[in-house]
Formats: sequence, C-alpha cells, structure tokens
Amino acid sequence: MSALWIAHVTVTDPDNYGKYAKLATGAIADHGGVFIARNGAYEQLEGRERARNVVARFPSLQAAHDCYYSDTYQAALKYAEGAAERDLVIVEELE
Repeated sequence: MSALWIAHVTVTDPDNYGKYAKLATGAIADHGGVFIARNGAYEQLEGRERARNVVARFPSLQAAHDCYYSDTYQAALKYAEGAAERDLVIVEELE
C-alpha cells in the first residue's frame, strides 16, 4: 500500500531551509516519492498552525521510511535543523 509523508513546517531560516528543500526533493524522488501538496493554500481548522504544509506519496510505508533514513535525506536534514520547527509523519494509505 502507498503511504503519505505529511509535514507541517514553520521556517525560521529561509536560506538554510532552502538548501534542505533542494536536497530533500532529490532524496524523496530517489525513493519513489511524488509531491501531491507543497506549500499551497490551506485552511487551519484545528491544532497548531504552520505556514508550510507538504504531502508526498510514496509507493509504500517502507519506501517513505527508507527515504527518511537514507544518507541523502539525512544530509539534507542537517540544513533543516535550527532552520525550522517541523512535525513529520508517514501514514499508510487505505487500499
């Protein structure tokens, strides 16, 4: 089953976060991930608001997991540390 990588982000350092995003985009694509929402219009209904919302679809929960722990993504993640407040979850889709 496919899985969604859902991130809610408040960027605090646009320069470093931009470096993260560029590298992360490649890592996500390398693992079969495709963006289905990326920083578009949104309506906050409940919970903590974060201005950047990203959803990527992966072929499986394992592919999303492997992406996160890949050397490429971990290298990208170093640029996000201290450059953003983030919540990230991967969720398996229904059949």
